Amino acid sequence: MRRNKVIVVGAGIGGLTAAISLCGQGHDVTIIEAADQPGGKLSQLQVGGMGIDSGPTVFTMRWVFEELFASVGQDLSDHLTLTRAETLARHSWPDGSTFDLFTDLERSIDAVGILAGAAEARRFRAFSQHAALIYRVLEGPFLKADKPNTFQFMLDIGLHRSKDAWAIVPYRSMWDQLGTYFHDPRLRQLFGRYATYCGASPFKAPATMMLIAHVEQQGVWLVEGGMKKLPEALATLATSLGATIRCGAPVAAIEARQGRVSGVVLASGEQLEADIVLCNGDPAAIASGRFGPGVAPAVTAAGPGKRSLSAVTFSFTADTPAELVRHNLYFSPDYTAEFDALHAGRMPEIPTVYLCAQDRHDTDPGRAKPGAERFFAIVNAPSDGDVHAYSPQEIDLCRSRTFASMERGGLKIDPASIQMAITTPTDFERRFPATGGALYGLAGHGWDSPFRRPGARTRMPGLYLCGGATHPGAGVPMAALSGRLAAKAVMQDGASMRR
Repeated sequence: MRRNKVIVVGAGIGGLTAAISLCGQGHDVTIIEAADQPGGKLSQLQVGGMGIDSGPTVFTMRWVFEELFASVGQDLSDHLTLTRAETLARHSWPDGSTFDLFTDLERSIDAVGILAGAAEARRFRAFSQHAALIYRVLEGPFLKADKPNTFQFMLDIGLHRSKDAWAIVPYRSMWDQLGTYFHDPRLRQLFGRYATYCGASPFKAPATMMLIAHVEQQGVWLVEGGMKKLPEALATLATSLGATIRCGAPVAAIEARQGRVSGVVLASGEQLEADIVLCNGDPAAIASGRFGPGVAPAVTAAGPGKRSLSAVTFSFTADTPAELVRHNLYFSPDYTAEFDALHAGRMPEIPTVYLCAQDRHDTDPGRAKPGAERFFAIVNAPSDGDVHAYSPQEIDLCRSRTFASMERGGLKIDPASIQMAITTPTDFERRFPATGGALYGLAGHGWDSPFRRPGARTRMPGLYLCGGATHPGAGVPMAALSGRLAAKAVMQDGASMRR
């Protein structure tokens, strides 16, 4: 096998995973990262002398990483310490009701019965079975496979497994389908929130996204030392296999020669030649010319109206005696009004808030320790960071609304104890150019949205894509799958050219 010189632009989860897979096949890999450490969106901020995970906080689909490490003769458990959570999340509403969802399905069914009655518990069981079926149908032909087009996918699923094709309900909105299962509006709202895991609205996302509920039911894991340990472990594994990682080295351009990728130019002016360039970033950055006009036509541009949601995030330390689990949700009283505002490009007046209490463990929901604890809160926001600079007044209003939502749900935090760092769509646009701050690539709206995401291959030979904005989708395990699929495409194309 020919030993290719590969440059991976971006040390996010997708780029690190692709690098490990390519090193395992004997290629010469260099990872170029603009930030001062690997991780991409999976980052940590220092607030009050404490490191706070300020990106993805949920670790699911453990098998993705077990397979990755096993593919190069390693064991994931030798590199990361993972503990399975018993409580998936605690949910609170302004009416004072609370509800815990558990890894144990039977325990969750009992909890639904206590919250909303026996009939609702039976409907929840049926919903869980449907979500599991959708996952089983899509795992092989979609999640683990090269990006299919609609014809190929429906040919496989539709002709030979017509019942499965009907079961994934792609033509119905998630919100409408949830209404057939849940008569209690709180539960419909709770499971509708899973659409936001992909930066989508439950009112526009296909019901297929119900599979996310099954993904969490399979297991949510707590990473000892915080989520930053995951990119650290991947980076260590990549370097042990021979990869070179250069941080603090922004790429100014991806170069092409005679219609094929030839290397990159760093912001410092340094030129690096390569046979293969794999971009672990939002494809919009390539399509908009941020990596130079020569490679811009290699990727189809999508307009701002196709973007996923962005967010305003609050990384803070505070002292509170409140009883919390690791993952906590505080819902708005009117989900329709919240998403109407987001669809119109406005911040909602009463936002739903996700709060990660990073020093709490579900086996001991009481106070974690005396003194300041680490928290990360996130509210959905329009992806307008490229056209709108959030003023101090807007940021302060969003902060007060966010903490008011948590207080309505029963959590009160003394403002005097808080030290905080706030990130807006404007800040995310600076970190991830040409996205407007969209954190999940294209919005998953419409029945064909899964097929609109770019795959690993581009129109330019030698240029490949990976990351949460490419197939199979957003999220930590999906980004890892995209990296493995990109490495697979590189190796397949190399074999094809040799033949």
